[in-house]
Parts: sequence; structure tokens; C-alpha cells
Amino acid sequence: MIRRLMLFNLLTVVLAVVLDQVIKAVVVATMPLGSAIEILPFLALFHARNTGIAFSMFADLGDVGLSLLAAAVLVVVLFMWWKTPAERRLTHFGLAVIVGGAIGNLIDRTRLGYVVDYVYFHTPAFDFAVFNLADAFITVGAAIILLDEFVLAGAGRKGAAERRGD
Repeated sequence: MIRRLMLFNLLTVVLAVVLDQVIKAVVVATMPLGSAIEILPFLALFHARNTGIAFSMFADLGDVGLSLLAAAVLVVVLFMWWKTPAERRLTHFGLAVIVGGAIGNLIDRTRLGYVVDYVYFHTPAFDFAVFNLADAFITVGAAIILLDEFVLAGAGRKGAAERRGD
């Protein structure tokens, strides 16, 4: 069981990294920097460069500083992943998705000195930050972990407590 879980998690990481890098390569090859393709009234592809982290935070740390910060966060997530019990499969999946997204952005940061972003949500009254698939993987992975921890595992703990008569 542990071996299958590890293989599934590894494949999830590799798939996330490959999808992220392929889509970024297509955006760079087919869209000039700063160009946009409207898909829906609130959604566009917009070729941008992010020299910071999420929402361009910490851009003043520079390439090396941001790469080291991203690598440190990745090490912490990998440690959490290692310590997560095997029966918490949903949490393992969430962590695998986060690791895949983090590696995808770290590849950009170390290879290019910035991260390629391209998803742009907007309305006439509101502009959301431009992001990429790796960012979405990280966000969705975190949501999956929270769901597993506070809703699914929490319900399991509550049910076990009720069966014990606590």
C-alpha cells in the first residue's frame, strides 16, 4: 500500500510539473510579453512575468533570495509530507499537488529569473492578479489539505469520539 501511494504521489508531482512547464512554454512561444487573448468576459490569457512570489510579493529579494525562499518552503512541505500518515491519502494528494506546483515555479525562477504567469481573471470593477497553473496547483493542494484536516478527518474524529462515548 505504501509503495503504491508513493508511486501515485510521485506521478502526481511529475504530471503537475510537466503540465505547468508545457503550458508556460506554449505561452512564451506563442504570445508576446504583455499580450492578452480574451476567452470569456472575465477571463483572459495574459503573458506576464512575475519577479516576486504570489501577487508579486517579495520581488525585492532578487532571484537568488526568492529561489532560496521557495526551496526552503519546499523542504518544509516535503517534511510535512514525510510525516503524514499513509492513511491520510487525500492529504498526501494535496501535498503532491503543492510540491508539483512549487517545483514548476522554482524551475522558472532558477532558469529564467522570473515566473511565467498567464491566467487573468477580471471584471470592469475588479482585477485579480495574473497567475499560472503551478499557482493553482499550490492553492488547490492547500484547500484539499484543509478539507481533509478540518472536514473529513474532523468528522472521523468526532464519529470515533461518539462511538467511545466521549
